[in-house]
Amino acid sequence: MTDTDLAFASIAEVARLYRKRKHSPVELTKLMLARIEQLNPKLNAYITVTAELALAQAKKAEAELFGPRGRKGRRDRGPLHGIPISLKDNIHTKGIRTTAGSKILKDFIPQHDAAVWAKLREAGAILLGKTNLHEFAYGVTTNNPHYGPTRNPWDLARIPGGSSGGSAAAVAAGLCYGSIGTDTGGSIRIPAALCGIVGLKPQHRRVSTKGVVPLSASLDHVGPLARSVADSALILRSMESGYLDGSAEKILFPVRRLSEIRQKPPRTVHLGIPIDYFWDRVDAEVRDILTRALTDRKDKRVVLHEYRAPSVPAWTEPSTRIALAEATHFHQQSKWFPGRASEYGEDVRARLEMGADIHATDYLAALAMSETASLELFDHRSFRGVLDAVVAPTTPFPAPFIGLEEVSVLGENEKVRAGLLRLNRPANFAHVPAISVLCGFTASGLPVGLQIIGQHWEENKLLQIAHAFERTHQFYLSRPAVAIS
Repeated sequence: MTDTDLAFASIAEVARLYRKRKHSPVELTKLMLARIEQLNPKLNAYITVTAELALAQAKKAEAELFGPRGRKGRRDRGPLHGIPISLKDNIHTKGIRTTAGSKILKDFIPQHDAAVWAKLREAGAILLGKTNLHEFAYGVTTNNPHYGPTRNPWDLARIPGGSSGGSAAAVAAGLCYGSIGTDTGGSIRIPAALCGIVGLKPQHRRVSTKGVVPLSASLDHVGPLARSVADSALILRSMESGYLDGSAEKILFPVRRLSEIRQKPPRTVHLGIPIDYFWDRVDAEVRDILTRALTDRKDKRVVLHEYRAPSVPAWTEPSTRIALAEATHFHQQSKWFPGRASEYGEDVRARLEMGADIHATDYLAALAMSETASLELFDHRSFRGVLDAVVAPTTPFPAPFIGLEEVSVLGENEKVRAGLLRLNRPANFAHVPAISVLCGFTASGLPVGLQIIGQHWEENKLLQIAHAFERTHQFYLSRPAVAIS
């Protein structure tokens, strides 16, 4: 394998290479650090690179995996052992700067690890560094006024999406084997779609948000960004907190072993296409790519159902109110806003000002509405109890140019922020899992993402469907030119 092949190998492939002693954690960590040194100046995907820590962790992983047989020091922590990854820079890391992409936290050094990083560290993952993001995760472009914009690996003049834009760009360019992002209204799925990778927003509370700088506690999710569905599943399995069901006797986990998602779904899969909201204002080329990807398939056991979901448009305002109110409340509690308002970027400051005007009654009504939202999406009277998942565009248009405020969709101008959030917020509002997978490229070579939205706690089924789609079309094997030059 060439160095580029190694950089784009799957997590499972790297794990096998380690255990056959054909490559080592130190070797691959050095490879990733060299790629970061070469490509990060072009992409600006990382804010902080933890080279010394990564090499120390790699040496420890190597000693544990390669230690002499029969000795106490030998230990295999699982498929992430010795795998170099990155973390979005709003995830606390003990002793390592965590800026949240902000000027206010530019020198903040946490005293404790976030729960998610503690679990990944225990699984043997290696931390390469902390990735760039939209300031305080409060935006969709990662055009950061304090640390500079992250650039899309498929076209350096375009945004990678956000707010987890640095994570997506790093994964897409082969600067880590996976990354951890956060998603409040699409901040994992949007950059995954625009950068041509996989982004998984798990079920709400599937992964702990403890130790993550919050945006909106009721809508925040933590999840993986990776180059394949299988890699996403492996990362999720190592970072999830588990969930006690009503009987408090059973812990629900999405993936016990990788073979579970590699299996084809055991019966006919019914996918819903809600045409009146998710598909009504979509760029013509994006729509054509998505339609071909959904209809040009070998598995005849997939049945598509077009239907209308008239309640979904009514979720926009309540979802916005929750995010506005909770974000402003956190920044007020932290004594940053309005006292340090001048230290925020213009767009984030404006939204915090808007949050101060949300009425308590409107906020509480929005929370109440979110409790029943999933029923309105899946339990349509025509398909009650039938739909396994809903399919939709992840974004209604491909990656816009950096600094562009509006794009044209079907002849009408739409704000970039509103357009990128529009199709992603519903899954956060309904607290259901959702995943974005690459489903093709525009004529200009920009990735297009398909979003698959699952039902409560059904990540297994969601991953199976996404994995079957991915393996049929093989788009995920593509690499951006900047990453192989």
